[in-house]
Amino acid sequence: MTREDELMKRIEAGDGAAAEELVAMYYSQILRYCLWHVPDRTLAEDAAQETFLKAVRYFDRYVHRGHFKAFLYKVAGNVCADMRRKRWNAEVPLDAYRSEAPAAEGRMAEDHEAAESAYMEEGFDQAESALALRQIVAGLPPQQREIVILRFGQELTLREIAAVTDTPLRTVQSRLRAALKELQKQMEDGGGKS
Repeated sequence: MTREDELMKRIEAGDGAAAEELVAMYYSQILRYCLWHVPDRTLAEDAAQETFLKAVRYFDRYVHRGHFKAFLYKVAGNVCADMRRKRWNAEVPLDAYRSEAPAAEGRMAEDHEAAESAYMEEGFDQAESALALRQIVAGLPPQQREIVILRFGQELTLREIAAVTDTPLRTVQSRLRAALKELQKQMEDGGGKS
């Protein structure tokens, strides 16, 4: 019996501490998933909390068959889709994140270059690459994008992805292959830039 199964039995018996433990067990994974779907961290945190509130609210309707994690991902996906419909602003292009440091009046061009290079501190390139990857993944068709996020963003197995998406395993495999080919093509073509 898995830890999830034990907790589910305790919850069914009315143990509130087990529910808290179950939330703690999956919260970071669901938050990370929400961050892929709503890039604003505050909205992602709201989405993760709403996911668990809905899971608890409808727990009496849930029949445990060893796939509670898949159930949570489905709820989180729906919550994020609702939030996007309600609050999503137009996507911000990558260039908007490459802001230049404002140069004070009278400063020489070298001072401006020095201020601009301050943005190139350790970790900036990594963050910029992550943003570029996010934009490339966002360009995939929705079904492929979801599979890529679940596989590489959430590190789910293909079987878990099939359960989350209610899709046959072979279909998940073929969509993942197609998505990876498209991502590779976009990266070879210059990182998805037009």
